[in-house]
Amino acid sequence: MPRTGRRAARERALSLLYEAEAKNEDPAELLAGLAVAPDPFVVTLVEGVAQHREQIDSLIASHSRDWSLVRMPVIDRNLMRLAVFELTCRPDTPVGVVIDEAVELAKQYSTEDSGRFVNGVLSAVARQRDQATP
Repeated sequence: MPRTGRRAARERALSLLYEAEAKNEDPAELLAGLAVAPDPFVVTLVEGVAQHREQIDSLIASHSRDWSLVRMPVIDRNLMRLAVFELTCRPDTPVGVVIDEAVELAKQYSTEDSGRFVNGVLSAVARQRDQATP
């Protein structure tokens, strides 16, 4: 599958969130320390996740059956953070695109079961969002 601009940006944002978590560093600080500023969409995603992380993590935790955030693979956790940020704070991106790209990245970078898990959690978040929208 060819990498589109937004897909490549999501992939880069995922790697930066992963790096920040591995280093126990604030994602915004990690961005500020980069020698070359990433694509503006990458910055939007990373900063958005950092700013809304508490709400995002709460949504993920409430929709993931029998899995606490700390038990999830790091890639899955950060990938879902990105997607939940887009689902809840970026209504300009179609739900199907957000979920499909998250599932594809999960299949590419995480465990064999991650695609299904990510799909299930994100679909539940999207349903809740849609029910809350008048």
